[in-house]
Amino acid sequence: MRNKIIILLTLVLSACTSMPEQVKPVTPFELCRYTGTWYEIARMPHSFEEGLSKVTATYSINDDGSVKVLNKGYDAQQNEWSSAEGKAKFVDSSDVGHLKVSFFGPFYSSYVIFDLDQQDYQYAYISGFNTDYAWLLSRTPEVDEQRINDFKQALAQRGFEVDKLILVDQ
Repeated sequence: MRNKIIILLTLVLSACTSMPEQVKPVTPFELCRYTGTWYEIARMPHSFEEGLSKVTATYSINDDGSVKVLNKGYDAQQNEWSSAEGKAKFVDSSDVGHLKVSFFGPFYSSYVIFDLDQQDYQYAYISGFNTDYAWLLSRTPEVDEQRINDFKQALAQRGFEVDKLILVDQ
């Protein structure tokens, strides 16, 4: 059985909390509005998500003010669900969309919200610590083609290799 969670943990161990030079976190940011379930619409390829569909990320606020992160996805080849639970904290101020997330102990990696539907919090563009990591998240399992095109353009402007982007089956 392939365990994607262990691969994810290994990746996190080698990551950091910086961000790509062209990526700037959104502000203002309101964590209470960001909590809940998000659907992964598109992502850059990663071994820890390889072959996963129906991917979601659910965020809730822990008693200590940190963020509980629950990532889930379905591996059709293995006919099983894969999940990983982690914790996120703000890197700087709580009104800036730059968090660090850990799925294993004290080792954190960047989670940078660089575009967000400020009115309704219906979509979010996320970057990791470099241009190898990016996600388009939505409150709904499908978005219109224009949103995907806007995401691709935003990535291209920031130096991401858009031709590698994977559209996730929901």
